[in-house]
Amino acid sequence: MRDSNREWILAQRPDGEPDMGSFELQETDVPEPRHGELLVRVRYLSVDPYMRGRMRDAESYAEPWDVGDPMEGAVVGEVIESDSDAYDEGDLVTGGGTWADYTVLDADDVAPVDPSIADLPAYLGVLGMPGRTAYFGLLEVGDPKPGETVVVSGAAGAVGSVVGQIAKLNGCRVVGFAGSERKVEWLTEDLGFDAAINYKDVDDYRTALDEAAPDGIDVYFDNVGGPITDAVFTKLNLDARVAVCGQIAFYNDEGVPTGPRKLPQLIASRATVQGLLVGDFATRFEEASQQLGAWVASGDISHRETTVSGLENAPEAFLGLFSGDNIGKQVVAVSE
Repeated sequence: MRDSNREWILAQRPDGEPDMGSFELQETDVPEPRHGELLVRVRYLSVDPYMRGRMRDAESYAEPWDVGDPMEGAVVGEVIESDSDAYDEGDLVTGGGTWADYTVLDADDVAPVDPSIADLPAYLGVLGMPGRTAYFGLLEVGDPKPGETVVVSGAAGAVGSVVGQIAKLNGCRVVGFAGSERKVEWLTEDLGFDAAINYKDVDDYRTALDEAAPDGIDVYFDNVGGPITDAVFTKLNLDARVAVCGQIAFYNDEGVPTGPRKLPQLIASRATVQGLLVGDFATRFEEASQQLGAWVASGDISHRETTVSGLENAPEAFLGLFSGDNIGKQVVAVSE
């Protein structure tokens, strides 16, 4: 174990898109666990788009950080010291920690990790919060039925890639929006999407949807917002369902943009639009984890992680989310 601990803090609130000046790497003492806590050596940590909202001094669904606070996120790691009867030294666990070499976790809030089901980074993606978001967001909010068309924005990300595969398992036609030809190929050739649209290479999203979803759209899982969502709203079928999971197109905007107002489209389609927070399904997390684990173990769901090595590179990994660097889940490898 190291004699000291490195930990990233929020150095200043960003104005628009964050940069390296928003973060500071501090050297601290290795924390000590109290009763019921675990000292965990972080193997992998998660960076996620929702963290941008926590960098603002504004009310949101996730509590904002204060300047000087540690950067927080999901981690997978090894128990180095346990003050709990539930876990022993050497156990692998996942839970909410900090961007650090070592972090203290409450034993009641962690889950065991089984490397025989999937590699450790998967527990931050398909077998973690993103996978559960996809599971409940699609099945409970989207309510897909066999033969329907499901469209997913941000389809090559951690959530969207799982949404599309679950939709295929439910007998749907699946169309994804992604930001490169490499991502389009991954969606269609590896994950089984029926069609995918490179939004960076298309001038008219509505025409692209006419080709990819000729029978209209029954379920839209929205991770992005913006012009893609404007186009999708014009193609919604009668009684369509829209699950609003994220709006990454706007996360770095200082003001609220005003685009085409598409609410009149909902009158004719009688579509239902519902926001989605995975925490609302917390009492059912075990259900999702078991089903997702079974799908991964059987090969019915594939997953991919983009790994950035080194705790010192965690901010770069986070910033890469907004330029589309990642395919699948973006994670940081902190230790071997």
